[in-house]
Amino acid sequence: MILITGATGHIGSAVIDRLLQLTAPGQVAGLVRDEAKAADLKARGVQLRVGNYRDPASLDRAMQGVSKVLLVSGGADEDGLQQHYNVVDAAKKAGVTCLAYTSRALQNPATLANQLMERHFQTEDYIRASGVPYVLFRNILYMDTLPQFVGPQVLERGIQLPAGMGEVAFALRQEMGEAIANVLADSRCDNRIFTFTGSTTYSFADVAAALSELSGRKVEYTPIEEAAFAARLQAQGLPPAVIQRISGFLTDIRNGQEATVSTDLADALGRPPASLPEGLSTIFKL
Repeated sequence: MILITGATGHIGSAVIDRLLQLTAPGQVAGLVRDEAKAADLKARGVQLRVGNYRDPASLDRAMQGVSKVLLVSGGADEDGLQQHYNVVDAAKKAGVTCLAYTSRALQNPATLANQLMERHFQTEDYIRASGVPYVLFRNILYMDTLPQFVGPQVLERGIQLPAGMGEVAFALRQEMGEAIANVLADSRCDNRIFTFTGSTTYSFADVAAALSELSGRKVEYTPIEEAAFAARLQAQGLPPAVIQRISGFLTDIRNGQEATVSTDLADALGRPPASLPEGLSTIFKL
């Protein structure tokens, strides 16, 4: 039995989609907060376990009869790290024989501007210290997040971000989910680390060029100063903590944190991952 946490989220559902193709019926379980919102998963044969990261008792119940667990990293909650610890503790208590985690592919955790990312590596350390055999998936920034960075009117206004000419080996969330499932369906769990990235790095200038080619409209990328970017977000009514987080992502891109390239994703998929133009065509429906 493989338990996928965050089963109704983007990456969790992508993993489940693929696992249902690879495993025997009844061998996939999903941790959900609200069973009513997961009726489609239940209809497809996924066993639903109701619980959440903040409730250790619910996690203990969810882990019963489970051999593998995929801990999908939580959001930006203040107690997010403790939530991760709760899942690890429950897995250990239940005698789970393989604990997988969706971490992040970043060049140097010691010099991150976006300090929220540090909890990924703290979670990795906690998993190692637990003694439970593990698999770590270090994922690059999802290509699917690009609309959040470039804005809904990117074709009209272009891209103005404080990311310099920093590059990212973007990859599609769906392909990462597929690759994670392929690994989880394997019987091995020998403390492996997979770095899932695209095959090529791209700057936001490359994103603009690809959007221009796909749309037939001229899209330009203009690097701007962080202060000007923050002022723009503040004028849009975003709270300071959110502005700081977004700016941190872009600073890390500018500093090369997201420029790791690995063949692990291609190897796990059995094919090259989608290129930037291929991904953007799907994401922006161009």
